[in-house]
Amino acid sequence: MLELTCSQAWTPLLERRIGDWRLRWADGFTARANSALAIGDPGKPLPDALRAVCDFAHHHAIPPVVQVIQNTSVEDEIASTGWVQYVEHRPAHEVSVLTGPLSHGTSAGAVILDEPTSGWWEMTTGSAEPAEAPRHVLGTGKVGFGVVEVDGVTAGAVRGAVVGEWLHIGRLEVRAEFRRRGLARGLMNAAGGWAAAQGATGVVLQVAVANSGALKLYENLGCTEHHSYRYWAPGPGACEDRPS
Repeated sequence: MLELTCSQAWTPLLERRIGDWRLRWADGFTARANSALAIGDPGKPLPDALRAVCDFAHHHAIPPVVQVIQNTSVEDEIASTGWVQYVEHRPAHEVSVLTGPLSHGTSAGAVILDEPTSGWWEMTTGSAEPAEAPRHVLGTGKVGFGVVEVDGVTAGAVRGAVVGEWLHIGRLEVRAEFRRRGLARGLMNAAGGWAAAQGATGVVLQVAVANSGALKLYENLGCTEHHSYRYWAPGPGACEDRPS
């Protein structure tokens, strides 16, 4: 399952299992790292599995959320228990998972580094000195930190993580004043060349359905949708705290 590959590229601070399900916590940094990945058999009746998701989330002070492949029987079953789409996470509550070939061509000055710079952190997290959770999630694994500098300024950044044959792309950002110069494509090309040297043969991305600009870029790079997923959260009364 490709979604499991993506999860290995985005490592939470803490992960627990309910059967095949993965309960993840990263101190609130990103929904992916703070939700239950509901793939496979949880090893118990669905209401009990969702109860365990709630208990885990309450214990770690995050909202109870499950990440579910869209238009599957699991999604239908979760909806029948009183859970609802987690629209509070707009615009990224519905995500398209794309696959395609590794990008090649001119890098437009982009390079892939073994260690992130302060400019890379600022571009990808909003802080040159991020907290432990983003450092762990973004820095764990076989990771390349892509940057492109223009006039001494970090104009763009990207994160590439190789898992098996896949290059997982995340956090592609270009400063507004440097857009429409081909920097995003250059970063993708640099990441593609780096990943090929690591043994990757294809690229996978998780992109919010509402992000039309990113979807267009990746379509132009030859990517197509493999599947999509949505986040679900308990409706009223579906996930109350247990009495102590």
